Amino acid sequence: MKPNPRQGMFAHLKSDFPASIIVFLVALPLCLGIALASGAPLFSGIIAGIVGGIVVASLSGSPLGVSGPAAGLAIIVLNSIQELGAFDAFLLAVVIAGIIQIILGFLKAGIIGYYFPSSVIKGMLSGIGIIIILKQIPHAMGYDKDAMGDFSYNQIDGHTTFSELFYMLEGINPAAMIVTVVSLIILILWEQPFMKKIPLTRIVQGPLVVVSMAIGLNLFFQNSGLLKFDADELVTIPVAASIESFIGQFTLPDFSQITNPDIYVIALTVAVVASLETLLCVEATDKLDPQKRVTPTNKELIAQGVGNTLSGLIGGLPVTQVIVRSSANIQSGGKTKLSAILHGFFILISIILIPRVLNLIPLSALAAILFVVGYKLAKPTVFKAMYKKGMPEFVPFMVTILGIIRIDMLVGIGLGLVVAIIWILYNNYKIPYHFDDADYRAGEPIRIHLAEEVSFLNKAPILRSLKHLPDDSTVIIDASKTKSIHPDVLEIIDDFEDNAKTRGITVALVGLTHSNGEDPVKLFSKTVSSQNEKVS
Repeated sequence: MKPNPRQGMFAHLKSDFPASIIVFLVALPLCLGIALASGAPLFSGIIAGIVGGIVVASLSGSPLGVSGPAAGLAIIVLNSIQELGAFDAFLLAVVIAGIIQIILGFLKAGIIGYYFPSSVIKGMLSGIGIIIILKQIPHAMGYDKDAMGDFSYNQIDGHTTFSELFYMLEGINPAAMIVTVVSLIILILWEQPFMKKIPLTRIVQGPLVVVSMAIGLNLFFQNSGLLKFDADELVTIPVAASIESFIGQFTLPDFSQITNPDIYVIALTVAVVASLETLLCVEATDKLDPQKRVTPTNKELIAQGVGNTLSGLIGGLPVTQVIVRSSANIQSGGKTKLSAILHGFFILISIILIPRVLNLIPLSALAAILFVVGYKLAKPTVFKAMYKKGMPEFVPFMVTILGIIRIDMLVGIGLGLVVAIIWILYNNYKIPYHFDDADYRAGEPIRIHLAEEVSFLNKAPILRSLKHLPDDSTVIIDASKTKSIHPDVLEIIDDFEDNAKTRGITVALVGLTHSNGEDPVKLFSKTVSSQNEKVS
């Protein structure tokens, strides 16, 4: 059923509540892993997860997006902390970065996200899906030397995404493999049509069953003594001995660094990268949304800015909207942003009340859940569909995927965007005009309809076409529908008109005086607005 924005926040609680639990279970180890990969206190990742869930989701206009600490910022955070020499100094940069994001939102910078082609966004989703699968294979086997939140090709343990797959063979744990296999069987069964007919399966989600089963197997292995999990193979949440020690894990920024110019350079870097990652994830999440709702991007930047300002003030990492948790939310049946808000409350409540229970969850169970998330993002049918669309769509799609896998998300997206632009320029070079061969008859005038946009890239094909015109013919160069034509092309046409007489060619020019017409977007806005004013 399609969510109705006029309904109350709890109208889809039946769907949002179980989805929020799954997102919480996926987010918790990622928050800790990203903090570890960032060289920051583990609790800073938890704080960012809480703020991203409760604060950002409440202010955001994204119905399904989930925010929290982002793997894409881990290297920036690590280098920034080392450069500034103290974590509390970096927190001041996070606060300022949040303020910059709020300003960007009010300046309506959110439109940037709309300039990325669909092929690149789909490549981003598929690339992240493959990365999720590759990164979770070692955890599924019981090899957990690398942090669960480390999604970089060059890992913090000194290995790479692919070399890790060989090193893991040295540390396979049968207990982890058993949990992984049983978890995958449960998750696959839960997706089958005959299981969906059972009322209980519509209430209790498969991932929740997986986590409960994994805790039970862990306890069974402990009591039986047959198998065991090492400490690094389990979720590891800091356990506070008292209220005072819990509060002591929050850190205030060092405001004495306010005059340090390095703070502002880092703040600007964090703000730009976090904003770009958020806008890309918003675009991707909207594409995954079954209802195809559109997130107001400027409002999202403001929400992220408020979240980062608060996160920095209380000791948290910078936050962005993140596709792993957002896609887990969608695939778990989330309908509204209540699921994201609840997941933030679950993180807060769990670290206060049940940290020891959560520390019994094997990472292999969460790896199995992420396997399914990754597969749904990178299904073979997606590759087939993109291939059928042709090389202009498929090549940027594949370049984005390979860039994300081999380097990181932003570089992969940048490479895909460059290839997409080059392809557009190449097509523009190939199609400077329209010529309908079906209407042409020998001896009749040759009519060439110039394209709407004729750039300097079109010089060579236009020159070649004019050169191949037969002597003693008549040519009509029609620019009546051309909105913009480069001066170099006009010069070519003028030269051809002067020299055509020597070949007995008659040249007729149509519409060239109108080739630099008004911007159609501005014309559209002006016309529609004026007509609406007349009606009102």
